[in-house]
Amino acid sequence: MPYQLIAAPLSLYSGKVRGYMRWKNIAYREVLSSRSVYQDTIMPRIGYPIIPIMITPDDQTVQDTTDMIEYIEAHETTASITPTTPKQHLAALIFELFGDEYLRTAAMHYRWNYNKEFAWAEFGATAAPHLGKPEQLEVGKTAATKFMGMLPALGITDKSIPAIEASYEQFLSLFNTHLETHSQLLGTRPSIGDYGLLGPLYAHNYRDPASGEIMKRLAPNVAKWCLGTHAPQHPLSGDFLEDDLIPHTLIPLLKMFTQEQLPILLNTAKHLQIWAQDKETGTEVPRALGMHTININGTEENAAIIPYSLWMYQRVTDYVATLEHEDLASVKSLLKTIGAEIIAIPNTTPRLTRKNFKLVLA
Repeated sequence: MPYQLIAAPLSLYSGKVRGYMRWKNIAYREVLSSRSVYQDTIMPRIGYPIIPIMITPDDQTVQDTTDMIEYIEAHETTASITPTTPKQHLAALIFELFGDEYLRTAAMHYRWNYNKEFAWAEFGATAAPHLGKPEQLEVGKTAATKFMGMLPALGITDKSIPAIEASYEQFLSLFNTHLETHSQLLGTRPSIGDYGLLGPLYAHNYRDPASGEIMKRLAPNVAKWCLGTHAPQHPLSGDFLEDDLIPHTLIPLLKMFTQEQLPILLNTAKHLQIWAQDKETGTEVPRALGMHTININGTEENAAIIPYSLWMYQRVTDYVATLEHEDLASVKSLLKTIGAEIIAIPNTTPRLTRKNFKLVLA
């Protein structure tokens, strides 16, 4: 039995893992996440509604895309998307975190403030493929209510929208410049960082029509990268740059992570520390720990405190903690260059793990 990927074309994280599975050139079958599939497969296996999920050839269920990719990397030992050198490995993890947990905000803004009608139709076609288009549209409006309601929790308001757009356009400009000389972040082979960026950039900001027009106009190299990384023409090919090189064109993008996302992560860690003081190992961590003030490209707004992002950040700090001698020195030099030296300081935030498809205290 091949792998099964229960997913949807409109889904952010589906695009991330689909592009990876295509590059990895593994046998898999994609199953559209219709209402009947939610009822018959997703809910019995996971216990709550979410996509994508992956079913392995031996019938194991894997839910998070980071876990899916790690599972496949461990079991399908062909060419790997994980750089073996320290600076490139660290950069790849940072870009996955940045794409998964920060660029998502811009993706959600552009979808629901520029592409609402298109998204309604897509949600309806996914949930009820057997219905006609008028009926699908009504189904889509209902299904989309949950996602549209998430915007304030992500800090997306009339006040913050200009800052979100300015930040996103700055990212597009910087990434477009990088892609003038490199086909992927770290050479000609995609890394986990590329797939982290692919999630928000493909499904929402390339595939949605109004967002796609913006990307193609402002950053044609990024649009080409989205298409090629989501549907690679040459699976299992390419190389990372030699000598652990971090291209100079990536430094402004890494500094963007330091300036915009890292402060949010550090403040989230403070709130988790307080919340976890009287909690036992194995306690389920809420999806949100209240609200805090975040700074989006110079504009302050309230947003939900999302502890899941710390599980992703923990992957970054855990990797740095494994390094010694010359490898650690080279990584510290990179972190100093981008202003993120704190990543090399031992992480004392309560550890998180995932158990039974939920985030819990480790």
